[in-house]
Parts: sequence; C-alpha cells; structure tokens
Amino acid sequence: MIMGESQVNTETKAYEPKIAAFLCNWCSYAGADLAGVGRFQYPATIRTIRVPCSGRINPLYILKAMANGADGVLVSGCHPGDCHYMSGNYVARRKFALIDSLLKHVGLEEGRVNFSWVSAAEGVRFAEVVKGVTGRVAALGPNNGVFKVVDGGGTNE
Repeated sequence: MIMGESQVNTETKAYEPKIAAFLCNWCSYAGADLAGVGRFQYPATIRTIRVPCSGRINPLYILKAMANGADGVLVSGCHPGDCHYMSGNYVARRKFALIDSLLKHVGLEEGRVNFSWVSAAEGVRFAEVVKGVTGRVAALGPNNGVFKVVDGGGTNE
C-alpha cells in the first residue's frame, strides 16, 4: 500500500494530502457509500481500506500507512454501543488512546492520525469528517518521513 508522493493540484497549485482511511465495513464504509450515492461533496484525498471492524485494526497498520507515504490516517467505526460485533468499537476506543500516546511519543504531529465514529446513515457526517481531516492534514503539510521503510524487512545495521 505505498501511497506515493503527495500530490499538487496542477490547476490551483494547492497541496493535496494523501490520507489512508480505515473504515468499518458495517457503519463507516456504508456512510462513505451513502455520501457517494447522495453526491455529498468531499475531497478526493482519501484511499479507503475497508476492515471488518474498527476494533480489529492493528496499530501497526497505522504506522505502516505513515511509513509508506500517507500524509494522514483516518480510522472510523460505529458509534459506541452500535457495533455489529457488540464491543468492537469499545476495543477500538482503547486502542486509539494507546496509539495516540505512542504517536506523540515518537514525535508525530497531532492531527495526522484522526479517529471518528460515523454510522451507516450519516453520509453528510462522513463528508464533513473527510473535509475536516483533509484540512488538518493539509495544514500540517507533507509527511516528513518520521518513519523509514527498510528494504528487505531486516534491520539496518
């Protein structure tokens, strides 16, 4: 999932960030679908990755997305109490708190990784979340490569 270089819109010369979006299959992905079907306008800056549940997102997925060129990450799932798998979003909320403190510890700017709750009926809310995340990440500028990808998967000694 190499995101490549950040793009510059040739018409406006404006920086457009690349955002990896991990979306829960049952709520947030359906909300994104509703936003598309309803033709609600939002920036085309996200690359959608559908996951069964936000609680199943390994924090390493977020780190790997950043290491592979994403300027930002959005993780979105069902509202607490509405999880298809009963308690997956509560697990996700605990993971989000841990990954947030880890990212602050390694020096990643606040606002590069965003978490939200969007239900299947909230297409407008999904569009607003994407606009907000894109604005925050665009204000931070391109990812400065806090993380490095080592070819071959081994250590660089």
